[in-house]
Amino acid sequence: MPHPLVGQLRFTRGEFVRGLEGISDADARLRNGPMNSISWMIGHLAWQEQRYWLYRLQNQLPWPDIQKQFCYGCPPITPPLADMLSVWRAITDAADPFLDTLTADDLLAQHPLGDGPDFFTAGNLMQRVIYHYWYHTGENQAIRQVLEHAGLQDFVGNIDDEAPYVRGYDA
Repeated sequence: MPHPLVGQLRFTRGEFVRGLEGISDADARLRNGPMNSISWMIGHLAWQEQRYWLYRLQNQLPWPDIQKQFCYGCPPITPPLADMLSVWRAITDAADPFLDTLTADDLLAQHPLGDGPDFFTAGNLMQRVIYHYWYHTGENQAIRQVLEHAGLQDFVGNIDDEAPYVRGYDA
């Protein structure tokens, strides 16, 4: 059974995707002023998942173009929605077997960050990814409201059944 924090990540991913229901490719590719397109945000979250779970913790970089096009500070682009959902699914599918192995001790273990004195833990990365998803979930919903989309999600989904709090976060 995966660590409960991994369950929270999976729930969060599901809520992010639920917030994309019914969006067209054209609307997903729109940029409004300085805001990134929704399709870019999907690629950006794929970038973060690859960067953390595949690259930093397993030294794998199966989608190098994602690293170049969707990083923080990369020039804005408006990629096709289907392409971004496809690569996002591929990256999260590739990360999941590793995430399933993480224990509480693994999440607390310190890993060097580059050549300097700084370090990271997988647990901190997990929280960063979860919160990053929620940030972009809200941003996506705001963009969709501006576009006057109807029937948008207005609250977190069924967390009580799908990702309830369970004992074990510290175990």
